Amino acid sequence: MGDYPQIQFNLFDRLNNTVYLYSIMSIYAELHCLSCYSFLRSASHPHELVERAATLGYRALAITDECSFAGIVKAHVAAKEVGIQLIIGSELILEEGIRLVALVPTRDAYSELSGLISMARRRS
Repeated sequence: MGDYPQIQFNLFDRLNNTVYLYSIMSIYAELHCLSCYSFLRSASHPHELVERAATLGYRALAITDECSFAGIVKAHVAAKEVGIQLIIGSELILEEGIRLVALVPTRDAYSELSGLISMARRRS
């Protein structure tokens, strides 16, 4: 079945009358997460978001602040400390009011999105 991880069908186990959830979350990645740098939309600091994602067993976390990369550096430091992958992105709001989440898979894509954010901020 390709390179996909094997998922156990028995997701729960009972030990000492406690139910434990197996690490189904180890294949989960949150792809849209705002930090406190998205003014009036989130209150959590980037390092707190990363630490919580690691506690929950996420494989990766995308920090996608509104038209900004402001939380990326602090999130990157925290992600290295806890050992999860950081996905860089940004939420863009188009003229029609549509919210678009752009994720960057490469350095070239980072450069392009960074230029787009700079251009959008100059025009606003």
